Amino acid sequence: MKTVVTGTEMKDLDANTITNHHMPSLVLMERAALASVEVLESENFNLDEIAIICGPGNNGGDGIAIGRLLHLRGHNVHIVVVGDSEKQTPETRKQILIATSYHAPITTFSSIKSHRKLTTIIDALFGIGAVRTPSGEFLDAITWINSHRQAGTKVLAIDIPSGVSADTGQTPGAAVQADATVSFAFTKVGLTQEPGSTLAGIIVIKDIGIYQYLTKPNSS
Repeated sequence: MKTVVTGTEMKDLDANTITNHHMPSLVLMERAALASVEVLESENFNLDEIAIICGPGNNGGDGIAIGRLLHLRGHNVHIVVVGDSEKQTPETRKQILIATSYHAPITTFSSIKSHRKLTTIIDALFGIGAVRTPSGEFLDAITWINSHRQAGTKVLAIDIPSGVSADTGQTPGAAVQADATVSFAFTKVGLTQEPGSTLAGIIVIKDIGIYQYLTKPNSS
């Protein structure tokens, strides 16, 4: 059984799970969020003051769901939405609605930039999609995350550190340095190749219901 996949292969496996196995994308997202909270607890992250940096894609949707779960557990959470709202995926927009309905605090990057008391930052900017050289607010966010880590804040990356290619481990520009990375279903190639393997820190793979076969298993 293959245990290491490229970003493209992972997207195919994800789509197969949604289409052929009738598993809703939002259910997978919820499972990813629950798995991420488990890693925060098992790896002894200090959860006194948490910022979750969320991009417009489904990785950001994972981050928003994580923020809601942490908020409902009584943690002090800042869900930070980065990027153009017009480019948010339907799942990420839905997660914003869900989080808002539970009164989880959602803010902008400009509002969190001056915050000095964070104990944990969760990187949910990019995920395993195609990596471009980060610029604008995305570059600012990566720089901000790394500067807080240098000052002692622990960083958890969701699926892969933002700025790292899931296919090669290369970084065309700035990338997040994480203390730990929680990746879902399979190890991504980019987590096994430098500099991605170093930037990921401790790597934890979590089962969220996405499996190896690319078509529906035989019913016989």
